[in-house]
Amino acid sequence: MNILHRPLIPTSTKPTRLRHILSAIRGDKLALFALLIFAFYCLVALLAPLLAPYDSSSNDFMDLLNAELPPYWQSGDSRFLLGTDTQGRDLLSVILYGTRLSLTIGVCAVLIQLLLGVCIGLLSGYIGGRLDTFLMRCADIQLSFSTMMVAIVVLAVFQALFGNAAYQQLAMLMLIIVLGIAEWPIFARIIRACVLAEKEKEYVDAARIMGVSKVRIMFRHILPNTVSPILVILTIQIANAIVAEAALSFLGLGMPPTQPSLGALISSGVNYLFSGAWWIAVFPSITLIILIFVMNLLGDWLRDHLNPQTGKGVP
Repeated sequence: MNILHRPLIPTSTKPTRLRHILSAIRGDKLALFALLIFAFYCLVALLAPLLAPYDSSSNDFMDLLNAELPPYWQSGDSRFLLGTDTQGRDLLSVILYGTRLSLTIGVCAVLIQLLLGVCIGLLSGYIGGRLDTFLMRCADIQLSFSTMMVAIVVLAVFQALFGNAAYQQLAMLMLIIVLGIAEWPIFARIIRACVLAEKEKEYVDAARIMGVSKVRIMFRHILPNTVSPILVILTIQIANAIVAEAALSFLGLGMPPTQPSLGALISSGVNYLFSGAWWIAVFPSITLIILIFVMNLLGDWLRDHLNPQTGKGVP
């Protein structure tokens, strides 16, 4: 059969792929548990203003007279189920808002990584030549620096140049940009490897012969067939970004105390861990640990079931 008359191989993921993935997850109790917990976190983050007992913008959200009250079941105040922090804020409300901030920063940072990595990986893998060499050397240089080191230097310099007040106003935006730009090579390298394998297949040759533009071939034909590795990296990178943000906040370079993320809450309570007010650091730590644990479980499950070499591939 002449290649001009050969039907194009479907270039997008099957419309039933999501259904197959969800069906496979239902058959794995551990993966289903992780997915439900992660969905619960997302729902809580989305509805934090409605679920929190106290509104963060209200005047009674912070009251130093209520500082360091123990949880309700330890002779605490019935108004504060998990007790209060060092500033007299209801710890449950602060954890809900902190979870929302941490997830927002993690997801937005990874979306920047995804956008940069996918575009650079597609160009590098499909165009090749000197452009490929240049882009991959840039990726190598970027990967030679630790993400935390880059973030600490950039955030510390910004804080020194523009002052603490300006930094507190732009802390969330700065964290998203720094964490987003720091790890784009991870996506770029994986996408490049996928493109190198896909561009030699017959459906790409057929598209070239039919006069389809390079941009359309890359984004319409090749990109949909790289969805599986993207999903795996996406899940793991969101968890890594949340951990990085928590670490930076713990070091005092993340979210300010007035808008605490989970890392900032842990940092504010760690000095009180052995002085009686253990709940200030323990409850945010448990929240963060569970979130990272279930996201890594999902990432591992997706890696195993979207990789055809394991024999568990989702159709």
